[in-house]
Amino acid sequence: MTETFVTRFAPSPTGLLHLGHAYSALRAFDLAREAGGRFLLRFEDIDTGRVRAEYYAAIERDLAWLGIAWDGEPLRQSDRFSAYRGALGALMARDLVYPCFCTRKEISAEIAASASAPHGPDGPLYPGICRLIDPAERERRLGTEPHAWRIDMARASALAGPLFWEDAEAGRIEAAPGIHGDVVLARKDVPTSYHLAVTVDDAAQGVTDIVRGADLFPATHVHRLLQHLLGLPVPRYHHHRLIADEAGRRLAKRDDALSLAALREAGMSADRIAAALRADPPDIGSLRGAD
Repeated sequence: MTETFVTRFAPSPTGLLHLGHAYSALRAFDLAREAGGRFLLRFEDIDTGRVRAEYYAAIERDLAWLGIAWDGEPLRQSDRFSAYRGALGALMARDLVYPCFCTRKEISAEIAASASAPHGPDGPLYPGICRLIDPAERERRLGTEPHAWRIDMARASALAGPLFWEDAEAGRIEAAPGIHGDVVLARKDVPTSYHLAVTVDDAAQGVTDIVRGADLFPATHVHRLLQHLLGLPVPRYHHHRLIADEAGRRLAKRDDALSLAALREAGMSADRIAAALRADPPDIGSLRGAD
């Protein structure tokens, strides 16, 4: 049976789309259409404190304006907490995660007191405070204290053994999830984290090819480990360059002047934006004026 080619675009509805989002969405959309496959839209909205209802419609409006059509109904991660609980439960059953009661202040203090705190891609690694808690004390605290769930990275990596994944640009990569330490898989306020949710959802949606920015390349090490531990398929990865402004700074949602909505209101045509982003390299400089 021929594999269906499936890509996705997964924005967070916490702000307006900017040119960097548009670049990634176009890459995923074009890749799917060229392969005769499907392009999906997923809202990564687990960050409930920052999500705003109006951004769901704004994102859909911007994508449609650019000529990007998605297949099926958009998926919302906020509707899938039960799926994430199930995946976390499977890891709990194998003793691969542990509850973490630490506050950010406590973690920062522990790191500051260490003469040589190890660092990962996102900064100092969690020092493993709660991994060493006595099991009886852990059980007592579980019922009364807020807690996140962290993966026991050393144990999980040893169980998994060598793992690999394929990237369209970098080739065959050996996974090194240990560089992230004991990352959070479920937060105190929601029953998941980015790492767990994206891994579970890509498998559930049958995504075969993941198109995303190079800033998420390091996270793929963790996702590859979770795929193995949860018995999920391994997609192909396409980590692309990041779009920067004229000063070389990566675009962010605070860059309102380069949001698609602002460019549209200034008179910029969708065709002009799409052509500039599809150029190699992308021609952001040509989008500084309106039609």
